Amino acid sequence: MEIRKLTCINCPMGCQLTVTIDDGGQVTEVTGNTCKRGDDYARKEVTDPTRIVTSTVPVHGGKIAMVSCKTKSDIPKGKIFDCMKAIEQVTSVEAPVHIGDVIVPNVCGTGVDVIATKEVLSA
Repeated sequence: MEIRKLTCINCPMGCQLTVTIDDGGQVTEVTGNTCKRGDDYARKEVTDPTRIVTSTVPVHGGKIAMVSCKTKSDIPKGKIFDCMKAIEQVTSVEAPVHIGDVIVPNVCGTGVDVIATKEVLSA
């Protein structure tokens, strides 16, 4: 049996969670959460952790030089650094850029696109 301590990140409460995991890797108990979201978060975090990745990429011909971007949904935590390397390979996107425009399709084979999160108009 294993015990893990986590801080829930699903809301500003930051509940201090205690997760009990059996020898087979299954979560048997979650305590410390004040809502169902904390229980869901704890179970997912210890069995299949994922994250949203945010960054910026350069814009060519835009009113501003950079545009913010993020993965459209969460990706496996172990792919974060590979995802960042893929985003760093984007030398620039052409203005205009619209919210939701795909910057990197299917980043690192995750099935998740990196998308723009800001509008950048042409200069």
